[in-house]
Amino acid sequence: MHLHIFIGGAKMKQCNFIFKNKTKSVLKLSALSLSLFLGLAGCGAQNSSSNSNSSSSKTNDKIIQAVGAENEYADVIKQIGGDYVSVTAIMSDVGTDPHSYESNTQDSEAVSKATLIVENGLGYDDFMDKLESSSSNSNRTVIDVAKSLNYGDDTKNPHLWYKPDTMPKVAKLIAENLESQLPDKKDYFESNLSKFNDSLKAFNDDLKQIQDSYAKTGIAVTEPVSDYLLEAANLDIKTPWDYQASVMNNTDPSPQNVKIQEDLLKNKQVKVFLYNQQAVDDSITALLQLAKDNNIPIVGVYETMPPNHTYQTWMQAEAESIIRALKDGISTEKIS
Repeated sequence: MHLHIFIGGAKMKQCNFIFKNKTKSVLKLSALSLSLFLGLAGCGAQNSSSNSNSSSSKTNDKIIQAVGAENEYADVIKQIGGDYVSVTAIMSDVGTDPHSYESNTQDSEAVSKATLIVENGLGYDDFMDKLESSSSNSNRTVIDVAKSLNYGDDTKNPHLWYKPDTMPKVAKLIAENLESQLPDKKDYFESNLSKFNDSLKAFNDDLKQIQDSYAKTGIAVTEPVSDYLLEAANLDIKTPWDYQASVMNNTDPSPQNVKIQEDLLKNKQVKVFLYNQQAVDDSITALLQLAKDNNIPIVGVYETMPPNHTYQTWMQAEAESIIRALKDGISTEKIS
């Protein structure tokens, strides 16, 4: 006895079950059902796998490979590109000092495949130059943020993403590049760009609150990580620039500048003390203790976007930490 079972729609698969002994063909229904179930499962699984591979291959053809040298830039690429980009962030570990970052083979592979790269420039991520030169790609576009926004090589503070008008400009450059690679998705990218710009409102509102209520209030910092944000909020950074630059470049500040910094805290000449969460040594630890001893609220800031945040929520969280410190004297050394 031959039993033919057909599976599927337009492309039907046939599974054959043959019973050679007619006298034993009167099997119990339960046993036959089990055999049929196993046979059908085998036929069906093969067909499903084939369709899945075909769909995946088709989807991959539409995906733009992109790299953000820093994870805040990678985040914005993803927000604008959405379903049509696969993004790799080179620097994303908040537990390390970005100034001492060394690239690896995984970074090299990601860069070699990318047709869009966004990097900060100004020497902050110069390891990217080596990665790019070691893997030529005629289809690759590199957006050097500093050069694209006309910052000169003599720009002292490389932490450009903390300047409130930087990321909207970068997001626009990203959208334009993605549109050039996938012209038929222009409306999609433009819609995401509008959403991104609108989502910065809460951060900008926080800056305005600081401007309106605490303009020219004195603050101290360890290095210029968040200086652009603080300047936009119209706060007065009392820490000497030479001190900040020394800490940023991993050199010892002069004794004179160390004394000025310590006196700012001892004499309560500042209302808030901000420090880089990712660069803490014995001297910074001593300053943190000095701030605590003098009841000066502390705010920890980050060079690398913390986990569980977008660029917007990160900036908003730090601005609101500053507001809490100024308004209520509350410290926020880490943001969640």
